[in-house]
Amino acid sequence: MVRFTADHKVYIKILYWGMAGSGKTTIVDTLYRFTKENDKDIAPTGNLTKISMASGSTLYFDRGIFRSTKQQSRGKVFYHVYTVAGQRRFSPLRKKIFKGTDGVIFAVDSQTHFFEDNIESLKELKNITRGKLIKEIPLIIMLNKQDLTEVIGEEDFKQVLKDEKLWYEPDDKLYFWNPIIYKTCALYEKRKDVYRSFSECARRTGLYQIYGDGEAPEEFKEFRDF
Repeated sequence: MVRFTADHKVYIKILYWGMAGSGKTTIVDTLYRFTKENDKDIAPTGNLTKISMASGSTLYFDRGIFRSTKQQSRGKVFYHVYTVAGQRRFSPLRKKIFKGTDGVIFAVDSQTHFFEDNIESLKELKNITRGKLIKEIPLIIMLNKQDLTEVIGEEDFKQVLKDEKLWYEPDDKLYFWNPIIYKTCALYEKRKDVYRSFSECARRTGLYQIYGDGEAPEEFKEFRDF
């Protein structure tokens, strides 16, 4: 959960979740490089921590710390950004890494032949969060690898969210906090919506804390980013 310290520092944990090979490490690499080289609302502090296998796949997790660059009269905001290892055998580890998560960015491998694997990963996330997704933990979707052919479309994955009861109809109070689905490419040279998706997750996490006391605010429809 969001931590506040006596010296007016705020620590927020944002987690990238998804099946093995969905591009989580590449996403964080690109986010790190992009915010380091450009004047944005967040900037990295220090280097990324990676624990990888010889193949380059994440063995335990990746971690980076970013700070808000916005001028504030009091305090500083830091984002602890993690990824999880997507292989099935790391399920117990994913549960440990998830603890204390304030916002989730779900990275989808958009190749159509991985459709069911993505659903399996989403189901695991849903089970671990025990009904807190969207209600207490903002959820953002990245349909990654959209530069490839034969990829999953936005409407297809929206139906998955509906099937998993992670999409709300207009008459529901959580409708305005439905996950935004970004069509992304994580490769730095082709980067698309890597920063924007993170920024939106961070923004929603802040709004949940400030206006909802840790839950999705009910009276702030104007904050929904269409």
